[in-house]
Amino acid sequence: MLNTPKKTNFWFLPLGGAGEIGMNLNLFGHNKEWIIVDCGITFGDRLGIDIIMPDPSAILEHADSIKALVLTHAHEDHIGAVPYLWPYLKCPVYATPFTAQILRQKLEEKSWAKQVKIIEVPLSGRVQIGSFDVEYITLTHSIPEPNALAIRTELGCVLHTGDWKIDPQPLLGEATNENRLKEIGDEGVLALICDSTNVFDEGSTGSEGDVRDEFEKLIDQIPSGRIVACCFSSNVARVESIAYAAHKNGRKVALIGRSLEKMIRAATLTGYLKGLPGFITAEEAMDMPRDKVFFISTGSQGEYRSALARVSQRDHQTVSLDEGDTVIFSSRVIPGNERTISAMQNRLIHQGIRIITSHEKAVHVSGHPAQEDLKSMYKWIKPQSLIPVHGEARHMHAQAELGLANGIKQALVPSNGTLIELSGKAPKIINTVDSGRWGIDGKCLVNMQSPILKERQKISVQGVIFLSIPVDDIYQMQGTPVVSSSGVVEPGEEAQKLQEDMQNIVRRIMRPNLGKEKNYIEAVQRAVKQECNQRFGKKPITEVHFVKNESL
Repeated sequence: MLNTPKKTNFWFLPLGGAGEIGMNLNLFGHNKEWIIVDCGITFGDRLGIDIIMPDPSAILEHADSIKALVLTHAHEDHIGAVPYLWPYLKCPVYATPFTAQILRQKLEEKSWAKQVKIIEVPLSGRVQIGSFDVEYITLTHSIPEPNALAIRTELGCVLHTGDWKIDPQPLLGEATNENRLKEIGDEGVLALICDSTNVFDEGSTGSEGDVRDEFEKLIDQIPSGRIVACCFSSNVARVESIAYAAHKNGRKVALIGRSLEKMIRAATLTGYLKGLPGFITAEEAMDMPRDKVFFISTGSQGEYRSALARVSQRDHQTVSLDEGDTVIFSSRVIPGNERTISAMQNRLIHQGIRIITSHEKAVHVSGHPAQEDLKSMYKWIKPQSLIPVHGEARHMHAQAELGLANGIKQALVPSNGTLIELSGKAPKIINTVDSGRWGIDGKCLVNMQSPILKERQKISVQGVIFLSIPVDDIYQMQGTPVVSSSGVVEPGEEAQKLQEDMQNIVRRIMRPNLGKEKNYIEAVQRAVKQECNQRFGKKPITEVHFVKNESL
C-alpha cells in the first residue's frame, strides 16, 4: 500500500521503465501531493495483446492528490499510455508544443478528449505545480523537443533526464542546453535520475549530421530502382535528412505509414521542417520512373501490419517493390524484435531486393547517451546520488558502476514499485508497492496476470476439448455425447478417433452416485486430461456442459 508523502518527504516511485526499456511511468511525491512524469507503452505480440502499459493502481488510491502529468517528450514509450490511462488519472497534462500537438492527435478520437487540460510549456520554461517547481531543460534526442526536468521542492532538487544524448550537430531543434545544466549542478542536485539505454557503448553517441552526409553519398551510389528508407516515425530529423538527401540526388519523396504522416504534420504545425521540399503521394510515386522516387516508411521493427511489413508481404494497397530495388534500415533493433525484423528482411531478399542496414553503412545513430555522454552529464550536474532508470537490470547496474567510477558518491538501482526517499544524505528504499502491467485486449484493458490471459496461453499450447453430455436429473446419460476439439489433433481421421475415444471415456465415467454436478464435471475433466496426456503429451483445457433431458 502506498502512503501519503509528508512535508518532510521527497519521494521517487517508478511504476514503469525501471528494469525494462520502454513503458515509462514515474511518480514524485511531496507534501501530500504527486506529479507523474511520462506515461508510456511497450508493444506486445502475443495472446492478442498488442499494447502494454504500466499498472497505475498504486497511485489511483491517491488520485485526488495527483497534481499533474508532466511529459518529457513525444515518444510512444513516454506518452503512448495517456489515451488509455488519463481517464483514471484525470489531471492536467504539461508538455512543450510539439509533444502537446502529438498528444492532441492521439486523443482526437476519444469522446473525453476535451476534458483533458493540456498546458503548453515553452522550451526552457518553468512552472509551479502545487508544491513542485518544474523546469524544462532542452536536450537532444531522436525527436523534437526532448527535455530534462529539474524537479524542485523545499527539500532539494532532482534532475530527471528523460531520453537524451549529446549531439553537437542536431540539425532539427536546439542543442543541449549545457550551460543551464551546469548552473543547476552548481545549485546542488540531490539525485540524477538518468537514461541507461546505451551505457555499454564506449565513446560518444554520433551526430545526426553524420547520418545526413552518409545518406547523400549512399543515394548517389544507387542509381537505379526504387529506394525505401525505413526509420522510426518520430525521428523527424532523420526524415528531414533523408528527404534532403533524396532531393539532392534528383528523387521525389513519398511517405508511407499513418504514424509518419501524423508526425510530419505535427512537426510542420509547430514550426519545424521549414524549407523542406514537399512530399508527393505514394500513388504519384508508383507512377514515376523507379530511379526518380524515394519512399520513407514506417515499420523498421517488423511490426505486423506496419507499412514496410505489408510491402514485404506484397499486401500494401499502393506500394510494391521489384527485383533490383533497395531498402535501407535507418534504425536500431529494439531488443525483442530481432525475429520479426529478420523475417521481414528475408522476405524482401527473397524478392531480389537489396537490404542495407547500419552494419554496412552509417545510416543510423542512436538517440541515447553512450559512456562519454554520461560522463559529461555527471560532470555538469555533480549529483549527490545517481539513480539509473530506462534500461534492463544489466543496463542500470552498469550505469551505477560507471557513475561511482566517475566521482558520484552513491548510486541506487531501483525496480518498478520501489519507493525511494530522495531527501537526506543518500536515497534509500523505504517501501515496495505493487507494480504490474495492463494490456489492451481488443477494446478492453486487462491485467497481464489476468486468468483470461493465462487460460488463453494454455489453450494456445495445449488446445481445448468441448464435451456436451445429455443427462437426466440424476446425471445419467440419455444419448451420445457431442465432442469437439481445437488445437489438440489434426482435423480428419485423428479428430474423429479422438471424438470416439472421448465418448467412450464419458460413458465409463458417468456412473451413479457421484453426487453433485461439480463432481461429474471434475471426473470427466480428469479422465480426459489423463487420456490426452498419455497419448499426446498434452493436458488440454476441457470444457464440460450437461444438457438436461427437458431441454433435449
